[in-house]
Amino acid sequence: MDHVDHVLIVDDDREIRELVGNYLKKNGLRTTVVADGRQMRAFLETTPVDLIVLDIMMPGDDGLVLCRELRAGKHKATPVLMLTARSDETDRIIGLEMGADDYLVKPFAARELLARINAVLRRTRMLPPNLVVTESGRLLAFGRWRLDTTARHLLDSDGTMVALSGAEYRLLRVFLDHPQRVLNRDQLLNLTQGRDADLFDRSIDLLVSRLRQRLLDDAREPAYIKTVRSEGYVFSLPVEILEASL
Repeated sequence: MDHVDHVLIVDDDREIRELVGNYLKKNGLRTTVVADGRQMRAFLETTPVDLIVLDIMMPGDDGLVLCRELRAGKHKATPVLMLTARSDETDRIIGLEMGADDYLVKPFAARELLARINAVLRRTRMLPPNLVVTESGRLLAFGRWRLDTTARHLLDSDGTMVALSGAEYRLLRVFLDHPQRVLNRDQLLNLTQGRDADLFDRSIDLLVSRLRQRLLDDAREPAYIKTVRSEGYVFSLPVEILEASL
């Protein structure tokens, strides 16, 4: 029997979750709708899902808290698409930093949500082996840094650990997998989030800025991630695989 993708919709607005649930169901997806974090947790205890649509603005634990919880627990590999009524870039980037795979701003067309869901599912299943959660561990060395691909954190030359958010880790992995090659914003979004950039989408620029801070990279004269005017970004140093974990 062919697998039917199961989408869990978490939204305190009953009308939205029912409309979305019915639309997705009519378009070939299996759907379950819940109203809050408590119901989400209870459902996930017994039933695995392929993707979670998670509203940010909810009473009690909001979507950001729940996304962080998902990424820290046994559902860390389940894709999350966040819904937000906020259009501010900072709010969008916070969701990505918490580990969301994509976001959609309310109000939205159900057709666009379906397209985003399919893109995230497709991208998740097409991730190269070196981005899969179950990969064998490696240490990737560049400049003064090493990236531990098992623990997903940076180590500087003194062995000091620098923690990375999920979004920062994915972006850094893309750069390290494509060193000394110019990548535009569409390519970076496709490789990290499985979608194209909107006209005014600056989430990649914000993530690059945060990643530079983690790397102690001077944005005015960066040594690691350089801006290529009118084109995108390039990771300018060579990358070496130091060792593999047993």
